[in-house]
Amino acid sequence: MTPPADPTALADRVHSAAIHLLRLLRKQDAATGITPSRLSALSVVVFAGPVTLGQLAQAEQVSAPTMTRLVVGLEKDGLIRRERDVTDARVVWIHPTAKGDRILREGRRRRVAELARALEQLSPREVAELDRGTQIIEQITHRPTAALLGSTASPRAATGASRVLAQRRKR
Repeated sequence: MTPPADPTALADRVHSAAIHLLRLLRKQDAATGITPSRLSALSVVVFAGPVTLGQLAQAEQVSAPTMTRLVVGLEKDGLIRRERDVTDARVVWIHPTAKGDRILREGRRRRVAELARALEQLSPREVAELDRGTQIIEQITHRPTAALLGSTASPRAATGASRVLAQRRKR
């Protein structure tokens, strides 16, 4: 299969496919009983934490007051805990609790299992093509695991948890 010559057309198809894939997998999140916005914030805390409220708000692209409301709800549900910085009492670090970590990882396991079931229907050639395409998407998005391994991606290009990790390396 020859890729389209027009990068904009390909970008449109990748964008659309990603949205449809996330919508399909998001159905698994209902089992957590947590709203999508709380799950998203919790994922940053679990996979990039501990983080400050400001870092979390920036990663989630919401205002500090909005993030404060989300954090209060997550804390009330026993999914995160706050801890004052030992060197600067003005700074509060947000950590996942064991319960928050367990719920998020179980949700991710359900999403991955759902996707794996779909991938089992593909031919070996299609799986290999998808693997290569995924590698390319990971390069483009500078995914969090790349940041954890010391990627030199700029914070501006990074997303979500990657952006938080890049900021933390600067300190």
